[in-house]
Amino acid sequence: MGAIGGIVMMLLGVLFFALNDTMGKWLLGTYAVGQLMLVRSISGLCVMAPAIHRVGLSGFRDAPRPGLQLVRAGFSTLEASLFFWGVSTLPLAEVMTYYMAGPIYVTALSPLLLGEHVGWRRWAAIGVGFCGVALALHPSPGSLSVGAVCAVAGSLFYALFLITTRKLAAVPGTVLMTGQLVSSLIFGAALVLAYGWTSTGPTDFALMLLLGVGSLLGNLCVNQSLRLAPATMVVPYQYTLILWGMLFGYVFFGEMIGPLTMAGAGIIVASGLFIFLREQQLGRRLKARGVPSEPVIAKLHDLD
Repeated sequence: MGAIGGIVMMLLGVLFFALNDTMGKWLLGTYAVGQLMLVRSISGLCVMAPAIHRVGLSGFRDAPRPGLQLVRAGFSTLEASLFFWGVSTLPLAEVMTYYMAGPIYVTALSPLLLGEHVGWRRWAAIGVGFCGVALALHPSPGSLSVGAVCAVAGSLFYALFLITTRKLAAVPGTVLMTGQLVSSLIFGAALVLAYGWTSTGPTDFALMLLLGVGSLLGNLCVNQSLRLAPATMVVPYQYTLILWGMLFGYVFFGEMIGPLTMAGAGIIVASGLFIFLREQQLGRRLKARGVPSEPVIAKLHDLD
């Protein structure tokens, strides 16, 4: 399939994520975040059961850096729940815009948390990206809502999730994904115990179950995309998530994002693409000199 196949798989994976996010926002009109987190986690664990069985108890017990695995699972749970809280009050595309700034935060934090050098060009792009976030947020006493705070905080936790994923590259993907789902299940169950369970019809319950399946399908498509084609060719297509968010937000919820948010999204995308392509260029230079380098974009882990 080659490059075309890689692009198609990336677009398909992003579409799965967009559909998942849209279903989540739809369900949040009736149900609480904790209920969605609980049911989608159970669904995901059921789908992953064969892979979990293959890894076995020893695979989980012997996996390195268990403490950091727990931290990563916590970051994953926080970023997912904050995303849901964000889209419960904000337009879908607006929350997606904030989350697309996650890789910019990763680069900004990498000198401190990963010990990586960041040159002046990327620092300039980071500064421009932060301006894009500020423009999209357009903070004022009347516009800085709880939903906006949740979305920005969630994007920061998403960046920390990406960083810890990079530091756990030696851990099997099934172990990491299982940790994410268990953490989300515990968090969702705690919220349900605290705030109660809303009775669901069969259709809504099926949609909740699909949230877990859709997330796993999106991950698998993105992983396959990165196997089929170079990252420089397929990763930029992840920004089509914002376009899907704008389309689905308008079709299903009648949402229109404002010009400031749209301008901020454009700046965030441009900054993120510059940082990504610059890091790919630097990675090729290091490779040419025989210096091993870590992937600059935290790839989603393969499921063993």
